[in-house]
Amino acid sequence: MAIFLFAGKSKSVKAGDIIGIFDMDTSTVSRVTRDFLFISQKRGQVENVCDDIPKAYIITSEKNKKNSKVIITQVASTTLKERLKRKIQ
Repeated sequence: MAIFLFAGKSKSVKAGDIIGIFDMDTSTVSRVTRDFLFISQKRGQVENVCDDIPKAYIITSEKNKKNSKVIITQVASTTLKERLKRKIQ
């Protein structure tokens, strides 16, 4: 049975595809992270699912595929991690 994490709006992410959940404020301090997000945006790999100020982003990659996706959400990273933790237990 697949477990899904609700990321905002009508977007759910398969838990097995999640590489990481990151706080927008603390992780984007790094130039490397900003470059990664910029390149992902240019490649069309970013999906924005928020109407408000973004608080977190989720990096996903489907099994057996090399492409990754970045989902930007207004849900806090701590909330997303807690939701995922509850679903897995």
